[in-house]
Amino acid sequence: MPARDVDRVLAKVRKLREELRRRREKPFKPPEDAIVVDFPPTEEVHRRLHEVARRIAEQILNEEPPYFEVPSRSPQNVIYDPDLDLVLLKKVYAKRELLNLRSVRKATITMRVLEVIHELLEEDIHCTKRELFYTDVALFKKQRESDEALEDIAAMLGVHRTALHVVAAAKGAVIGRLVFREGRDVIDCTKMGTGGKAITPFIDQIEIIDSDAEFILLVEKDAAFLRLAEDRFYDKYPCIIITGKGFADYATREFLKLLVRELKLPVFGLVDADPYGVSILLVYALGAKKSSYLSPYLAVHDIKWLGLRPTDFDKYNLPKWARLRMTEKDIERGVQLLREPFLKSRPKWAEEIQLMLRTREKAEIQALASRGLRFLTEVYLPTKLETGDWI
Repeated sequence: MPARDVDRVLAKVRKLREELRRRREKPFKPPEDAIVVDFPPTEEVHRRLHEVARRIAEQILNEEPPYFEVPSRSPQNVIYDPDLDLVLLKKVYAKRELLNLRSVRKATITMRVLEVIHELLEEDIHCTKRELFYTDVALFKKQRESDEALEDIAAMLGVHRTALHVVAAAKGAVIGRLVFREGRDVIDCTKMGTGGKAITPFIDQIEIIDSDAEFILLVEKDAAFLRLAEDRFYDKYPCIIITGKGFADYATREFLKLLVRELKLPVFGLVDADPYGVSILLVYALGAKKSSYLSPYLAVHDIKWLGLRPTDFDKYNLPKWARLRMTEKDIERGVQLLREPFLKSRPKWAEEIQLMLRTREKAEIQALASRGLRFLTEVYLPTKLETGDWI
């Protein structure tokens, strides 16, 4: 495509980029009843862990029932702050007693995970969540048990989960106009084939070197990512393309946050036109309820919903046979989303969900292939960007 056409397509994107650059980021002033965590050096994490162990020891020496005081991460204790546009965790705590039959198992798991974390800090090494599970399969039984204890401990110590030296295996991928240093290696994301570069869980080892990208395209699914990569969409329209392959892991969300902070680029979401696609985009924008104590580190507020949207179905002549009927679970999830307070600040998003529920229709990004295999990269996305058709 000639350069003048690219300039025309990206004119509104560049205008949005300038608006975002001029906008001053609001100072982070959380509500008094919200838990705030930090990312301290290893020595400080070590100190906080020892403080928890000291309290348990004192309780035992004083012949008191030993217990952990753990923040309750239940959905009822998650709050939405409209000023910050974040979901946060309230300061509500629960006792996890070692001598109580109701809580002894969870308390024992918490103690065992603390022991492993202490070893990691002492040795200054990391492990994956899967490796953590295998340190005591007989006790944990399911990885969900050790995962939940890990999150509880991070919130209890008031630290980012990565500060505990436990990370998730790589899941997300990135490709496009970006060069960064990862440890000792320099990564050029234009030379990563069609699979892209796996996003490392060690985000603190990443240093952005160079980028001439105009925007970031956040893609829900690996299939759409592969189409964009094979067509080298980022060559025609300078951009960085990221996928979390469904609901994103911490590393993908934190990597996106890093790019936005360093490069000041607008982010456009490309997800399935169904309630779960919207949910995925909202997690990137606001944070997730289960990890709401980490929202300030992971959420990117200004994400624009580019597509696929229900209002696109007729606009882009999506055949009826390429559309899907919503399931009962889809409908239930859509109704739940409309009840959420954070959709009040996104009325156009709510209108799209309401349209889904009225028509009972949904569609995957791949449904655009019904108009041609390269319809996504040659027609749909360029048209969307050129007309500023995002919400």
